Amino acid sequence: MEHPMKNEILPMRQALLKRLNDSELKKWLRDYAMPYKELMAYYRCAMMEVETKFNVLNEELSLAYDRNPIETIKSRLKSPESIVDKAARKGLPLTIDSIEKNIRDIAGIRVICSFPSDIYMLADCLLSQDDITLIERKDYIEHPKPNGYRSLHLIVEIPIFLHNQKRLMKVEVQLRTISMDCWASLEHKIFYKKNVQDAQRVEQELIACAELAQQLDSRMERIYRETLGDQPASIDAELG
Repeated sequence: MEHPMKNEILPMRQALLKRLNDSELKKWLRDYAMPYKELMAYYRCAMMEVETKFNVLNEELSLAYDRNPIETIKSRLKSPESIVDKAARKGLPLTIDSIEKNIRDIAGIRVICSFPSDIYMLADCLLSQDDITLIERKDYIEHPKPNGYRSLHLIVEIPIFLHNQKRLMKVEVQLRTISMDCWASLEHKIFYKKNVQDAQRVEQELIACAELAQQLDSRMERIYRETLGDQPASIDAELG
C-alpha cells in the first residue's frame, strides 16, 4: 500500500510552477518541502481525531435515538493547487507558517445527517467537548448562500499528540442532511464546466431545487417526529 506522503511534493511543485519562477521554486522546495509534508501529515491526524469523535457520538446517540443520526462521514485534504490558489487570492506569502495560519479549511470533515435537527445536535455535542475550540461558525442553513447552498460550517481547533509535542490544528467541519449534500454535489457537477449555457436560468432552477430540498428535509423530519408522537398529525397544515 502506497504511503500517503509518498510523492506528495510533486503535485505541490506542479501547483507552484504557475506562481513562481525557477529560482523561487527551487528556494521553496529547499526551504519548505519537508515542513509542507509534515504539516499535511498533522492535518491528516487532526481529521482522524475529529472523525473519531463523530463516530463515537454516532455510536452513543444511536442508543438514545434507536437510530444513527449520522449517515456518512467524509474527509478530505485540500489539494496543493487549491492551497496555492487560495493563498494567491488572499495575497499571502507561500510559507508554511502563512499557509497554516491563514488557510483554515485545509483539513475538512463532512458529516451527512438524517435530519436538520441532527445537524445542530451533533454540532452542540462536538463543541461541548473540552478539547475542541470553536474558531468560526457559519450557518448556511438559517442563512443560505444566494445560490441556494445550505450547510452548517464550523472551523474548530483540536490538539494532536505527537511523540514529542502537542500541536493545535484547525479542521473545517461541514454538517449537512442527505438532501443538502445531494444538491451541493449535483450543483458542483453542473457548474464544473465554466461556460454553462443560459447560466442565469440554470442558477434560478438550482435555487428552486434547493428550496424543494429544504421542504423535503422539513417534511421528512415532521413525518419522523409524528411516528414518535412528537408532532401533530396534520403535516400538510404545518407546511402551509
